[in-house]
Amino acid sequence: MTTGIKGEAKAPPFLRITEIFHSIQGESSWVGRPCTFIRLTGCPLRCVWCDTEYSFHGGERMELAQILEEVRRIGCPLVEITGGEPLIHRHAFTLAQQLVDEGFTVLVETSGSEDIAPLDDRIHVIMDLKCPGSGESARNRWENLAHLDGGDEVKFVVADRADYEWAREVIRDRSLDTRLSEGTLGEILISPVWDRMSRLELAEWILEDDLPVRFQTQLHKHIWEPDQRGV
Repeated sequence: MTTGIKGEAKAPPFLRITEIFHSIQGESSWVGRPCTFIRLTGCPLRCVWCDTEYSFHGGERMELAQILEEVRRIGCPLVEITGGEPLIHRHAFTLAQQLVDEGFTVLVETSGSEDIAPLDDRIHVIMDLKCPGSGESARNRWENLAHLDGGDEVKFVVADRADYEWAREVIRDRSLDTRLSEGTLGEILISPVWDRMSRLELAEWILEDDLPVRFQTQLHKHIWEPDQRGV
């Protein structure tokens, strides 16, 4: 217990945790790598295809020191902070900083609705720009694109042809393709909504347009049951 103003006791920093688990990274350029996941509780978005609604409420209050202890116990060098939307919690920035300072490779998966500027440059941001089919495209914080660098990635989850065309135009209009070729953006990822969008159709559209993206699907859902938690 630390001391605050006028000698009052100040509680140690904490986060509300839905789950911490060791699994195979299912998405991004880090796909297939063993990874420790820290899933924070809470999200201001309500994407219509969300597959982690269980993280919206509840969770266990854990001090940052306890979270770090659990990550150390698991012992995996790759760690992802996710949600929900992790960056609605101010102590998520502190946790990410502490992890990277300890030598962990840290990924932060965010919807992009929150300001990513305070994150340490050593942290790899995976920013999920919301397509119209999600119902939350109005929440995209476009200013965040200026804070991405060659270690960061932009992700589009596509529900239909309209979503694909929207993503294609964002890539071109926001010069993400140019930034990719210049090395000031790490990857552009595009994936179909699980069990809703044809993987074959999406692959054909990408090839037709010669779109400079990494096609991905959710690998963990091919390994385990799609609705299984803790994987």
